[in-house]
Amino acid sequence: MLWVGWFGFNAGSALAADQSAGMAMLVTHIGAASGSLAWMFREWSRSGKPSVLGIVTGMVAGLGTITPASGFVGPMGALVIGTLAGLICYEATQYIKNKINIDDSLDVFPVHGVGGILGTLLTAIFASSQFGGLGMENSISDQFLIQLFGVVFTIIWCTIFTIVAIKVAEIFTGNLRVTNEDEETGVDISSHGESSYN
Repeated sequence: MLWVGWFGFNAGSALAADQSAGMAMLVTHIGAASGSLAWMFREWSRSGKPSVLGIVTGMVAGLGTITPASGFVGPMGALVIGTLAGLICYEATQYIKNKINIDDSLDVFPVHGVGGILGTLLTAIFASSQFGGLGMENSISDQFLIQLFGVVFTIIWCTIFTIVAIKVAEIFTGNLRVTNEDEETGVDISSHGESSYN
């Protein structure tokens, strides 16, 4: 359902049922499919078997990564972007979970964050007409710098306002971090007094 809904998100951004919307829908489909396959094959090569959760996560990585490019790239660009999304987001997930030990529910940052950054930067390359995209007024290198500036500005903006939001929330709620005991027990029980799963 997420895959189908994403068509409305990307193709609907054209605000018309025209060729632009059709291409956005096509590249969204290609990005999701190639992302799921790339993730599946990478997971298979690493652990000896693919998982349904991995395939679905690869699909989400493909969708998140193709979104910045969906109105600008062609099918070949979508295939490359989706494949890179599956591979790079898989590695980012493994790094965040296993190397720096961050418990990121649903792998939101390595899938959506890393994928979004990757897709934003790759748009500068694959939107070029020489790679089957719609073409740009700027050169690939100039457009890449523009995209990179947007990524860096967004990271700074989000970091500042996240810190502000956390500090304001701490004023009203105290420490936002649960105790180790509550974390081990589960916040369903410690904070809400009920269990979600038996």
